[in-house]
Amino acid sequence: MSFMYTLKKIFSKHTETKEKHIEEKLRTRYYKATKDQVMKDLDVMFRNKKGYEIKSISDTHGEIVLKYNDRKKGLIVITVIMVKPFKTAVDFSVDTDTALFTDFGASRKLIYQLYKEVDKKLHFIGTGLGDELTKY
Repeated sequence: MSFMYTLKKIFSKHTETKEKHIEEKLRTRYYKATKDQVMKDLDVMFRNKKGYEIKSISDTHGEIVLKYNDRKKGLIVITVIMVKPFKTAVDFSVDTDTALFTDFGASRKLIYQLYKEVDKKLHFIGTGLGDELTKY
């Protein structure tokens, strides 16, 4: 990891996943399911989860917006995209509400935890597979 990434990681209240993230655990994760199935499972998962409140669900855009108030407070945006039939990508963006300049890694740890929970509900097929799945 680069020095700049390490600094950004330390002094940040925001963490998000992406296709080619420098950190393996924060790469886009792919599941063997349809977009509708993933959206439904995520909806059920967060409706039954204490400390989480669904603010908005957009099936057409594949986004779920949540407020969380567990040990920390913040906002989560989940993006769900079906790349191919039964190959669906899930990304998280987490912002932590804190008066300090950093959340001390809480947003990053929350993403790790959420991906573990999603992995238990859906059939995980890999991380960062975008280039491979979009080939003709």
